[in-house]
Amino acid sequence: MRGSLSPDPFLAARTVHESIDSNSAKSSAVIVSSAGMATGGRVLHHLKRLLPDPRNAGVIVGFAAVGTRARDLVNGASTLKMFGEYVPVRAEVADGPHFSAHADADQILDWLHGAEPPHTTYLVHDEESSADALRNRIDDELGWTAVVPRSGEGVLVR
Repeated sequence: MRGSLSPDPFLAARTVHESIDSNSAKSSAVIVSSAGMATGGRVLHHLKRLLPDPRNAGVIVGFAAVGTRARDLVNGASTLKMFGEYVPVRAEVADGPHFSAHADADQILDWLHGAEPPHTTYLVHDEESSADALRNRIDDELGWTAVVPRSGEGVLVR
């Protein structure tokens, strides 16, 4: 059907070599990467090649954490540092944060309600203000001890 998105010809680049080969394609392409934060991996080679061209677009799907290239793109960065050099960002960048597969605070609390109370709950995967808010909710709603460790802090888990 004309104008529809079809999986043909879909190429799953399962190896580094196949991914590198896809960078030489001259036709239009949609590149889907599981490296959503753009902090490393094969996606960086694609971004380096595609971001300088204003005919291209990048869609950041899901949550982009502070300090990641994905967040820099969402925030309108005009350049990104990759492989020791600065790459201009001329491609259009769209943000799709609501496609995240991560649970929100309400979903996490619903899940925790069915669990045995642990000695301590450690929140290690969020921005500081959001983690503090969830820590307070865990304490208030469940009566559990919840902690947001400082970056680099070691914790002995028994």
